[in-house]
Amino acid sequence: MAHKKQGGKLVQRVRPRPKYLGVKVSDGEEIGEGQVLVRQRGTKLGAGVGVAVARDHTLFSLKKGIVRFKEKWGKKMVTVVS
Repeated sequence: MAHKKQGGKLVQRVRPRPKYLGVKVSDGEEIGEGQVLVRQRGTKLGAGVGVAVARDHTLFSLKKGIVRFKEKWGKKMVTVVS
């Protein structure tokens, strides 16, 4: 009778890679066109002026400028101002 627990199942399973979600730039930071601002699941942060939403709800900049985080109508928004 074995006196060790089975240990092979977890070791052999493929572990999923992390998704690296979250805010990628800070308020007042200068960014370029097409740069990723926030990776998110769902629309926790909304897209303001100069920002667009990708298919996976990622926020990215449409123009070169400075990032601003603000609250509008009770919703947190990300905007890019020139």
